[in-house]
Amino acid sequence: MKQLMGVINLDHELDVLNELTYFRCGAAVPFAARYRLIDFVMSNMMHAGVLDIALFVRRKYRSLMDHLGEGRPWDLDRKRGGLFILPPDWNDPSDVSTGELQHIHNNLDFFERGSAKYVVYSGSQHLSHVDFGKAYEYHLEQKADVTLIYTKVDQLQPEHQPCTRLDVDDSGRVTDIHRERDHANVYMEMFIMEKELFLRLVNQCIAHGESHIFRDAIQKNRNKLNIAGYEYKGYHAVINSLESYYRNSLDLLKPEKYNSLFREHPVHTKIKYEVPAKYLETADVSNSLVANGCQIGGTVENSILFRGVQVKEGARIHNSIIMQKCIIEENVVLENVILDKDVIISRGRKLQGDVRKPFVVAKDTAI
Repeated sequence: MKQLMGVINLDHELDVLNELTYFRCGAAVPFAARYRLIDFVMSNMMHAGVLDIALFVRRKYRSLMDHLGEGRPWDLDRKRGGLFILPPDWNDPSDVSTGELQHIHNNLDFFERGSAKYVVYSGSQHLSHVDFGKAYEYHLEQKADVTLIYTKVDQLQPEHQPCTRLDVDDSGRVTDIHRERDHANVYMEMFIMEKELFLRLVNQCIAHGESHIFRDAIQKNRNKLNIAGYEYKGYHAVINSLESYYRNSLDLLKPEKYNSLFREHPVHTKIKYEVPAKYLETADVSNSLVANGCQIGGTVENSILFRGVQVKEGARIHNSIIMQKCIIEENVVLENVILDKDVIISRGRKLQGDVRKPFVVAKDTAI
């Protein structure tokens, strides 16, 4: 959609997934056997026809850059436009901007050169299949200054506590923005705004020493702006803690959850060509996601195995997430465990966590 340019802001997303974010930012964390968290918002923008996407990053982005490359899986490897991975530029001595506004100020040429008239702005922690094209049409119908995308959560979880909530009236107008924990309307950290207004509000915030686009430009001006609320109905998960990552990952073993996220809404990711998974005669696998390249000789149940995992004969894995190229030796027992990539568990070891708080092993560890 030529009227929309995308901004994915990772600046305010802290490294809250403990061992999983020791060596990478949260957006690069593997998910669902073959994806990264960033893939979902990237795919949503792709399906809406967004041709220019700026990714604002500040720390631990080497793994993310390796995954995204030139953006080919999302049709962004273009001669004009495409994907721009933009770390902060510290070389302007006259720059007084701070926080995430510094990214916008330092990369004004991205906005000025783009032909799109509207900006769709998002983070990466809210997994969904939002149709930004429909949200854009709603924005125009409402004649809004800004449209905030939200969802109604039937069962609030601990990860929803830090989320912003919206009051929306019958006409679709946002009447209040707050953080009442028992409120069901969860703001998904996504909005649509006309580019000219977006840049004007950014400049005003910088001039007043402010640093946050949503809090300082939108929330503080909620009585001055015509703010619409677009309700998203569909799969939604917030990944802002290790516990939420673990629970929402294993929830995908339920067919209705998996289908609601993947069946009708393709998610694109970096392509890696590997042989199919190999199941030895001693393998016993049930209710699990198993990616290509795995070789399984033990028992795997209610678990997720990423590419190239080896499970030797006699090993037992239950309620666990095993990332790329881990090696599980003979007679190992893993229960309620997350292993980051390239972990080796030697013969006869037993690792056990709690269903509410899994035991996590950082990447490149041998036990």
